[in-house]
Amino acid sequence: MSGSTAPDEATLVLGIETSCDETAAALVMGGNDVVSSVIASQIEIHADFGGVVPEIASRAHLEALNPVVARAIVEAGVDERRIDAVACTNGPGLIGALLVGVSAAKTLALAWDVPYVGVNHLEAHLYSAFLEDPTLEFPLVVLLVSGGHTMLVEMQDHGRYRLLGQTIDDAAGEAFDKVARFLDLGYPGGPAIDEAALNGDPDAIRFPRALTDDPDNLDFSFSGLKTAVMNYVRKHPDVGSADVAASFQVAVVDVLVRKARRAAELVGATGIVLGGGVAANSLLREEILGACADDGLRGFLPSRAMCTDNAAMIAAAGWYRLRSDGPTPLDSGATPNLRLPLVAD
Repeated sequence: MSGSTAPDEATLVLGIETSCDETAAALVMGGNDVVSSVIASQIEIHADFGGVVPEIASRAHLEALNPVVARAIVEAGVDERRIDAVACTNGPGLIGALLVGVSAAKTLALAWDVPYVGVNHLEAHLYSAFLEDPTLEFPLVVLLVSGGHTMLVEMQDHGRYRLLGQTIDDAAGEAFDKVARFLDLGYPGGPAIDEAALNGDPDAIRFPRALTDDPDNLDFSFSGLKTAVMNYVRKHPDVGSADVAASFQVAVVDVLVRKARRAAELVGATGIVLGGGVAANSLLREEILGACADDGLRGFLPSRAMCTDNAAMIAAAGWYRLRSDGPTPLDSGATPNLRLPLVAD
């Protein structure tokens, strides 16, 4: 960076992601040009357990991280001396998994004598869209839906966020996993429900849509919906899993889209952006685009590869954080319950 910590369009950032069950590394130039992106998934490792086992995840990160970083550098076709900064997820996530990435990132930053940048995983998801379309204009409403989080965020500018609504119990992805497990559809639950729903009737069962009576309430609740699915199946043991999956999925998507549209209306957003693993859901993607078209808004859907946890979004967010805040102190740690930095109302 020409002797300065201020990044520019030529600044090459190595991103590292180990917050949960994906070991990832990527090189991104200028905040949005993805030069390489490598992901080692642990899905097969955790599938037998029906969910992520933290200790197993940490050990898998230890084994995979060095090869993943090396491959990202090789695929980028650059010498490691060309790397200008190292960005890494420092929360939220599983503490053991986070520490694997943070320790490695600090070590590389010291070895290469470049800045280290700790990145909020939630903030990084907000930047997934900018990796594929840097022309997006503020303000934007970001619907962030994953296994651990469901929230509506007003993105006013780079680094300026306002929380509009969030789940008060289960996240959408968590509900997908629990329902898929109950229906014995497999793991992870999101893709399993999505696939099963293709052969089902979404109107077969009218499942509840929680917190929709007040149009200005932008919070979410999926625990009751999950319970309703289980109670229905117990009372109707002969019901087809495909119909249950389709009816459950449409109930989740209906609430997500309805609240995202209302949020965009309230803040005068130019568009709605999806982020997080559940953003790969085919029905959600279809319904968000349709809603945006009806409302005269721009709808942006990151590619499915950028919806799941990846290091390109970490590098992108790291570039912007380096520009605004400078390097992160090397004595900083990992924070498993790290919250999204918000502006005061």
